[in-house]
Amino acid sequence: MKLLVQIHPDDNVAVAPQAIAAGTRNESGMELGNIPAGHKAALRAIAPGEPVVKYGFPIGVATEAIAAGQQVHSHNLRTGLAEDTALKYEPHGSSSDASGSVPAFMGYRRPDGRAATRNEIWIVNTVACVNVPSQRIADLAAKEFMVPGGPIDGIHAFTHPYGCSQLGDDLGYTRKILAGLVRHPNAAAVLILGLGCENNTLKSFLAEAGTLDPQRVKFFNAQEVQDEIGHGMEAMRGLVAYASQFKREPIPASELVLGMKCGGSDGFSGITANPLVGRIAERLAGWGGTAVLTEVPEMFGAEAPLFNRCESAEIFDEALAMVNGFKDYFRRHGEAVHENPSPGNKEGGITTLEEKSLGCIQKGGRAPVKQVVGYGESARQNLGGLCLVEAPGNDGVSCTALAAAGAHAILFTTGRGTPLGVAVPTLKIASNSDLAARKPNWIDFNAGKLLEPEAVEEDVTDELMALILETASGKEARNEINGFREITIWKQGVTL
Repeated sequence: MKLLVQIHPDDNVAVAPQAIAAGTRNESGMELGNIPAGHKAALRAIAPGEPVVKYGFPIGVATEAIAAGQQVHSHNLRTGLAEDTALKYEPHGSSSDASGSVPAFMGYRRPDGRAATRNEIWIVNTVACVNVPSQRIADLAAKEFMVPGGPIDGIHAFTHPYGCSQLGDDLGYTRKILAGLVRHPNAAAVLILGLGCENNTLKSFLAEAGTLDPQRVKFFNAQEVQDEIGHGMEAMRGLVAYASQFKREPIPASELVLGMKCGGSDGFSGITANPLVGRIAERLAGWGGTAVLTEVPEMFGAEAPLFNRCESAEIFDEALAMVNGFKDYFRRHGEAVHENPSPGNKEGGITTLEEKSLGCIQKGGRAPVKQVVGYGESARQNLGGLCLVEAPGNDGVSCTALAAAGAHAILFTTGRGTPLGVAVPTLKIASNSDLAARKPNWIDFNAGKLLEPEAVEEDVTDELMALILETASGKEARNEINGFREITIWKQGVTL
């Protein structure tokens, strides 16, 4: 294994795959300082004020003279991020992998023509006050109706703390996310449970959800029935009967919608796991499928390589407005736009937000950007490229936004590890082999093997794609096996 990995020919820093002791010399004879695993070393002398370059783009500015071979981190590197993003549309750099035939997965075909990877029944409650009844109905229904090998893959309630005492955008966000879950194709049938006096009234929520098939969706307010558990179970019997008609059948992978997410990133994330997921995005785009990217604050500083892949000037303008609108959101709350990475990111080797962002967007590969949507809105199936979704970087909030946008599954890369799972299969992809070995109960795939000398990128990509197709065909992700399925809704306003 090489002592240092240079990602791009223009870089003036490289990453240490393993910890390096001071005095060690690399292949070229350069003497190195103490470099922790995942951290950066200067490939040549860098002057104060000079840009530090990684991924072929500046990740910040040197605050002091840095000698060749020395560690580059928070003590000698600062962000160069501007308050607003000013960028001219110069389309270039997009491509997709259209080689090979389109494979199939064993999925479900819904009456509206959409594909699904799960045949589940979801309980979506309009307000936190009925969280416990919702969960109780789900537990009782699973005990009564779920049988091994049966037609129903799962019965789940997605509880949350909102729906009442909310105003403005917060109430709108709650409605949008919950409505997105109601419309999700993985939900063969849905029970909507309200209370009856909440701000998120059943009437307003149903209007947000749009036209609904009465066989697929049942709803009632708990205040309006004598026994909400019994009434809910009666509704579940009809929903189970409806959902039981669907059977798995071959569906082209071009109909998949995959969410791309990173959380608990480290210095390897942008070298192994994120580029690996990016190659999946390129393949999916080449087949005509949809890859969904979010975490808008982790686009700050990486706008040029991402937005210049927009299919049109109109989409470019929408993407730029999304980023600058998010920066306004930071400033309205008195926060600096570069208040990132997290302490765990820094411990893992990431220094500035530009560095984190440039690593983050690797998950989109070079796929063309073909759609930009707001929080709680839906991505198009058969997009043939990337859909950018407005949402923060927070793992729970962004993963929930990806699910509400219609992602059949989420490819979640991580260098630090997390058990998080949302309403859809959440495949954890480790950026390093140590994490994969320590947390096999969390991790679905080890991208750390890409650091091994004998690793072949194409083979590892094939291996991950095979796992994705298996998961789409019914193989449970670790989060499903562990029962880690929850939702998190973005809150940014007033609570009464």
